[in-house]
Amino acid sequence: MKVNSFRAFMLSTTAVALAFATACGGKDGATADSGAAAAPAFKVALLTPGPISDKSWNGGAYDGLTMLRDSLGAQISHIQTKTPAEFEENFRQYGAQGYTMVVGHGFEFQDAASRVAPSYPKTNYIVTSGRVVAPNLAGVAFLFEEASYQAGMIAGAMTKTNKLGLIAGTELPPVKASFEAFTRGAKAVNPTVEVITSYIGNWDDVSAGKEQALAQINRGVDVLFQNADAAGLGIFQAAKEKRVYAFGTNANQNDVAPDVILGSVVIDLPKAFMLLGREMQNGTFKGRVISLGVKEDVVRLVLNPALQAKIPAAAIAASDSVGALLHAGTFSALKDLTVGADSAKPATPAK
Repeated sequence: MKVNSFRAFMLSTTAVALAFATACGGKDGATADSGAAAAPAFKVALLTPGPISDKSWNGGAYDGLTMLRDSLGAQISHIQTKTPAEFEENFRQYGAQGYTMVVGHGFEFQDAASRVAPSYPKTNYIVTSGRVVAPNLAGVAFLFEEASYQAGMIAGAMTKTNKLGLIAGTELPPVKASFEAFTRGAKAVNPTVEVITSYIGNWDDVSAGKEQALAQINRGVDVLFQNADAAGLGIFQAAKEKRVYAFGTNANQNDVAPDVILGSVVIDLPKAFMLLGREMQNGTFKGRVISLGVKEDVVRLVLNPALQAKIPAAAIAASDSVGALLHAGTFSALKDLTVGADSAKPATPAK
């Protein structure tokens, strides 16, 4: 009895051991080839200067980050940063952790990326709206000016007071360029138009955005063009209260206030991030200035279907004509504003 029991025990134990060995990499197991090296993880981090709930600049970037996760299998991380010291600290942290791609989302990240990138050559750094470059550092210049010009054409045709308002968070060079393009577009169809410009001082204060908009409306502005991230939500509130028109920016914001937003100057951040992500995975990434605009279908003006019938047909046709020229790369009225590859600035490593 004891012999039979021992034999049964041994047979059972052997069967379990064989099953365990097969599951853990026997003949058909995943680790049968001990010489095969595991592929390095594709890890992507995003630093934003503001909240991803803004339905604009930062929210669009986070959508791009999650698309990299869902489409390319990236491991992702996101941090909202406030100060240049935090920019640099987090750039270094992600470099030390071996991230493949780290995006500083905004012109203000340039200096920190320039100092940090040379210290982590295996990590590729991206600065949106940037111009600094190194072998592992690229600036992505969104040609926001192109669709801003088209929006200006619509605004110039829609204003009844001949006064247009421009409001932004802070006075950054890309913002100033887009405001100049908007102004040129407006004056192309309405030479008598007057433009009033103001800056909030930050990108997050919804109340301050609303106050700035109300102040401009009190001066006779009846169409607002804003680039203010979360603070832009306050600008839309003022437009709704006073029944004036506005434009969305960076993302398609037409549904945020569909009764007053004529259209949105959209940056397709998910598409841009996917272009970069594929370069990383294919091993073709090179540090440079990457210009993405209407021609690449990354920047576009999207009119609000709910209000399109109120826009003069001639204005839409004129805007569409400019759009066709931009797609063809033959529109020359903005050449002095748009950022090209020849604008690259070499990175300055930290000493």
